[in-house]
Amino acid sequence: MYVKRSELIQLRLNLFSAFLRLTIQIMFERLQKKWKVKGLQLALILCTFAIGGSLTGFAGKKIMNALSIDQDWLWAIIYILLITIIWPLAVLIVSFPFGQFRFFSRYIKKIGAKMGFIKPEEIT
Repeated sequence: MYVKRSELIQLRLNLFSAFLRLTIQIMFERLQKKWKVKGLQLALILCTFAIGGSLTGFAGKKIMNALSIDQDWLWAIIYILLITIIWPLAVLIVSFPFGQFRFFSRYIKKIGAKMGFIKPEEIT
C-alpha cells in the first residue's frame, strides 16, 4: 500500500495535535487540583502570571537601561536581583484587576517561606 507524503505528514500533525491537547488538558487539571480552583479562575491566574511576568521583564529592562552598566557579568547579576524584587510586586499589582489578589498574596507568601524570608507559621 502506498501512502502519499502529504497524507503521512497530515497524519503525523493530527497525532501530534491530539497528543498536545491531551498533555495540556492533563497539566491544567493538575494545576486546578493543586491550587484548588475552577476553570475560569485558572485562566485568570495564568493570565496574571503572563502579564505580571511580561511587566517585570519590561520594567527590568527599562531600569537596567537607565543604569547603563557596561560589564556583562555585573549587568546579569543586577538584572537577576532586580527581577527577583520586581516580580512579586508586578504580579500583585496585576492580580487586582483580575480579582486574584487573595490567591497571589498567599502564593507569594508560600514562596517567601520556602526561600526563608517568611516564617512558615506566618502563612495563613
